[in-house]
Amino acid sequence: MVEEMERGLRADPHAPLKMLISYVDNLPTGDEHGLFYALDLGGTNFRVLRVQLGGKEKRVVQQYEEVAIPPHLMVGTSAELFDFIAAELERFVGTEGDDFHLPEGRHRELGFTFSFPVHQTSISSGTLIKWTKGFCINGTVGEDVVAELSMAMERQGLDMKVTALVNDTVGTLAGGIYADNDVVAAVILGTGTNAAYVEHATAIPKWNGPLPKSGNMVINMEWGNFKSDKLPRSDYDIALDFESLNPSEQIYEKMISGMYLGEIVRRILLRLAHDASLFGDVVPPKLEQLFVLRTPDMSAMHHDTSHDLKHLGAKLKDILGVADTSLEARYITLHVCDKVAERGARLAAAGIYGILKKLGRDRVPSDGSPKQRTAVAIDGGLYEHYKKFSACVEATLADLLGEASSSVVVKMANDGSGIGAALLAASHSQYTVEE
Repeated sequence: MVEEMERGLRADPHAPLKMLISYVDNLPTGDEHGLFYALDLGGTNFRVLRVQLGGKEKRVVQQYEEVAIPPHLMVGTSAELFDFIAAELERFVGTEGDDFHLPEGRHRELGFTFSFPVHQTSISSGTLIKWTKGFCINGTVGEDVVAELSMAMERQGLDMKVTALVNDTVGTLAGGIYADNDVVAAVILGTGTNAAYVEHATAIPKWNGPLPKSGNMVINMEWGNFKSDKLPRSDYDIALDFESLNPSEQIYEKMISGMYLGEIVRRILLRLAHDASLFGDVVPPKLEQLFVLRTPDMSAMHHDTSHDLKHLGAKLKDILGVADTSLEARYITLHVCDKVAERGARLAAAGIYGILKKLGRDRVPSDGSPKQRTAVAIDGGLYEHYKKFSACVEATLADLLGEASSSVVVKMANDGSGIGAALLAASHSQYTVEE
């Protein structure tokens, strides 16, 4: 992992880790003051959020709303989508209560979390590389998404300026650092997976501009695309990748994220049903369906502590239509869930260890100086809800760190990306310099 990180930081065209420069060099300190907005667009819903920051004494008052995007706008034009978003933003701004105060003479400022592939060109601009997640909109690819949103806000008569364009993982890192200054990295373990961390600007050979005043730069690793001969890929992983929409891409993600863990379990159970009659003489037809077994179902089966695994049996009946499973078949299914989750969690922990190793936070100081506390912020439903998975991530990381593990903490960062975008709007505010 460390080798591939360094290749990406050198801009090696063949490096699987893109190590994208986020242009975030000012991270929140906790001293930020004022009213800031965030827009989080990453799927079929988007969220608008506002925070009133009061420095270290009175940190955050926040409100947010979630808005569903009408399906026709996901395949319409760029103007239609952004006009809809701008109209909802204006409506939300109109509901500011007494807890929120914009100083006179100031524009409202917005942090824009945009969770689609973007070529970022500054802290507040980036061109769309491609739409994903069911969006197919004409005319936006190759355009600056901040300019598209800004024009829509102008058409709406909304006086608001985008001061930070951020990826959701970078937003989680900002939210994590605001809550705990010792956070050095953020990891998303949900449907997908990614990581971002704070790198020394001098360790980024591909950085061309003047060195940032802070001396640091946040790197968005896009680590789901990590691949290596050392990854323990099985026949099931290779087949899953070959049949996927993006073969040979996102290899690491396909081994550790919530989108795929249940599917790996399904493929193993299907092989056992064919080769060892796991569910009797007939292979359950539903077991042949791709992605019929979701990771939340796998988690529910894995957490069954009843002596006869009756909850697991009920899940097999509901999902696969297998009315009567033997106790042996249920225990084998439990074992498969355990092994697939354990492998994913251990690989995720190895990735986190790779980041800490790159930063020199993986060992106890040899000169006898005091140990430096290090925190990692983790967000995502897989980590939050799949308790055996998250426990294994933490135990594996502690094993890898050895003696250094006593100074490393892993923290759940609920909704880090939403508040993180507002915090980055604050730390990159056009008004910060004036104060």
